[in-house]
Amino acid sequence: MPLFRNIRLLNPAQSLDRRADLLVDESGTIAAIGDDLIAPEGTPVYDGSAWVAAPGFYDMHVHLREPGATHKETIASGCASAANGGFTGVCCMPNTTPAIDAVEVVHSILWRSEGLAVDVLPSAATTKGRKGEELAPMGALYDAGVRLFTDDGDCVRSAEVMRRAFEYASMFEGAVISQHCEEHAMTRGFAMNEGVTSTRLGLAGYPDIAENLIIARDVMIAEFCGDRPYHVSHMSTRGGVDLVRRSRERGARAVTCEVTPHHFVLTDEAVEAHGTNAKMNPPLRTQSDVDAILEGFRDGTIDVIATDHAPHALSEKEVEFQNAPNGIIGLETSIGLACTYLLHRGLITLARLVELMSINPRRILSQHVPLIAPGVRANLTILAPDQPWTVDVGRFKTMSVNTPFNGWELTGKPIGIVNNGQTVWSDL
Repeated sequence: MPLFRNIRLLNPAQSLDRRADLLVDESGTIAAIGDDLIAPEGTPVYDGSAWVAAPGFYDMHVHLREPGATHKETIASGCASAANGGFTGVCCMPNTTPAIDAVEVVHSILWRSEGLAVDVLPSAATTKGRKGEELAPMGALYDAGVRLFTDDGDCVRSAEVMRRAFEYASMFEGAVISQHCEEHAMTRGFAMNEGVTSTRLGLAGYPDIAENLIIARDVMIAEFCGDRPYHVSHMSTRGGVDLVRRSRERGARAVTCEVTPHHFVLTDEAVEAHGTNAKMNPPLRTQSDVDAILEGFRDGTIDVIATDHAPHALSEKEVEFQNAPNGIIGLETSIGLACTYLLHRGLITLARLVELMSINPRRILSQHVPLIAPGVRANLTILAPDQPWTVDVGRFKTMSVNTPFNGWELTGKPIGIVNNGQTVWSDL
């Protein structure tokens, strides 16, 4: 296991920000932190002067596609992609086949992820089959380890079902209800954001109000049910940012939200340049929405950066835009995009980046936030925030290549991870 010389140790959760040598022993435990440490014979030594060691980054919104769509991704390949992108943990979404709405499916995913360098926490469906009608067995799923309940990919349309979900989840400490916020009656057959670009291209649009309506409804229900924990998935609109901000002003601290890199980097105009690799749900929005999201990062409204990593086979994406599936991959570009478009533009600090990509998602999911201290099991992300690199999908570990960012020049690169007694170096 490695010795990092003069690396910056950064963990806002323990008020840690210093330079030191960091030694991890053969068991994967942090053996020592100090100056001029002596490395045991045979220990690889690395110059960490341009690197940062942070508590392992955590992506709370990924699609691993297993079970049911292993031609797109598997648990093993998705975790390899996560490690390559600098993540030590992921929470996988339940829109699999079958849906993650039964304990047996949760156990299968946990079993398949055993021994990997990346920890996997399955989320589970809010309703059986993600049909929005009958609540899933939350108690049994919670006992199996689930903490996040969502019908991701589909919105729970019934306000009464959402109310019951909040009330049921209130019996389980740390259980969180999350939502894919889409008023489906307003988005049937959509291909992209409704606006000037969709009109020019003659494509069916998804208006931002369809997202805002559900956020507003669910926040009100969560407050009515006693300020229950509620997490807005992949928020994409100016209105959504404002709704979350106003809920905080009313004192609703249990409302949290996440934003993806593609929603703070791209606008709906990217559809013309990148075709189906710019098609996702929620769709890319306007510059006004991007500006509001950036302000949400600056003022602390946004809690989490999550990728919504959504692999698709090349044959599925290489079709007419209207017929292509939604989603892009994101695990291996997330750190680079966040550093380039948030950190280096002065919108957030490096400590805030660690909160957005490690501490906050873990806290929302009631997962332990790793410490950086002697005697503690190492769970670390190593990154070089100032290192330039070029995105090359040929170096990705995911099985899919559906990204609009191939060939982009970014500044801020994952170097590797240390977790579960393993060191994995990034190949990006």
